[in-house]
Amino acid sequence: MELFRNSLFVRMFLAAFASQLGTMVGNMAFAFYLIDRFSNQPSYATVAELMYSLPTLVVFLFIGVLADRLDRKRIAVWSDWIRAGLSLVLLVIVHEDWIVAAFAVLFLRSAISKFFMPAEMSLMQGIMKPEQYVQASSLNMSIMGIFMLFGMSMGSAAYYYLGIEGAIMIDTASFIISGLLLAFCRFPLEIRQPNGKTKLKDLNLKSILADFGAGFQYIVRSRLLLAIILGCFFFGIVNGVFSILPLFTMKYKLSPEHYQVYTPLVMVFLGIGYLIGSAISTPLIKKAGKVGVLITGLFLTGILTIILGNFGHIQLYLGMMVLLGIILGPINVVLGGWLPELVEPQSMGRVSAWIEPLSTAGQAIALGFVAIAFPSLVSVTALYWILAVSMFIVSVYYLIVLPSLNRRHQLEMKTEMPG
Repeated sequence: MELFRNSLFVRMFLAAFASQLGTMVGNMAFAFYLIDRFSNQPSYATVAELMYSLPTLVVFLFIGVLADRLDRKRIAVWSDWIRAGLSLVLLVIVHEDWIVAAFAVLFLRSAISKFFMPAEMSLMQGIMKPEQYVQASSLNMSIMGIFMLFGMSMGSAAYYYLGIEGAIMIDTASFIISGLLLAFCRFPLEIRQPNGKTKLKDLNLKSILADFGAGFQYIVRSRLLLAIILGCFFFGIVNGVFSILPLFTMKYKLSPEHYQVYTPLVMVFLGIGYLIGSAISTPLIKKAGKVGVLITGLFLTGILTIILGNFGHIQLYLGMMVLLGIILGPINVVLGGWLPELVEPQSMGRVSAWIEPLSTAGQAIALGFVAIAFPSLVSVTALYWILAVSMFIVSVYYLIVLPSLNRRHQLEMKTEMPG
């Protein structure tokens, strides 16, 4: 693949791989720790998920603006260093069994991670050609499939063989490795700071608000971009519920005695599907188009979610997870490859800053609802229906608006092309 002939891409790819794998291992180990240590309080696992998502609502005003105004490489590297330090603090807190302080550190660490993503995405966009966006997105989804195959299993194994302290040490090492890889990357200045040299002291609240508003204006000017981003709220609801649903399904419905074994298997089977779906996504998108793949995939996902919620047999549930992963792979490739195609490099940070709050708001609402309502008011099956309804809502919305907006966008692109 041509992408791997680019040494900068290889280093960034490895850095992202290390960081995400370590994060998944640490997060899953912490979820098992909470379920094991506080088995009579399932809301703790949901609260932990909230600590991963809520920080976006606190820092969203700054993350995109800083990624567009300051040195993107330094933001990404320091994000890794700071998260490594906070992981060491978490290690001490968990050893002392201070659960409230642990939630506070999870919140801070997640807040720092929000600065990493827009900076890393903008750097990645700068080192690729436009025709490579879909390939890169497909590759990222393949890696996500690998994380699903091994990440949760490694998190479970790390917790039960090394303890929560060992899992956190793996998490810490991943941030250090990621930071080192990024630190040795040499990006051209126009990629690191496409809007010119700016220092942190040159920024103030007025300029930050102005840049944040400029991101909104940029999105509104492109109706296609606006339509895609508005769907992120419902994707946030889906991600929020699904982040905790496999664990709850096994613990409180399908296999209460062996949930530690079967919960990782859910992600393994979903990961197999992701790998297959990612492998076929590029030719599928070329043949059916982005709009067709996205809308059809979302409808099928909603139907499969309802079916999953009514299964009472683990084997059928795991088998259906493979099919779900095959469908989700191309959907995520479309979304991941479409955004850099529609957004200019110098505005990527500010546009990303609007995506995060929308998806996080949906995720926070969903997790807050689960923490309050489960299991006293809603069952595991009801949570699957919530997921399905969210998928159907965004499917119908995209079906109404995307085809015409995409045709208009394609006509505009042809008009702007020379000759």
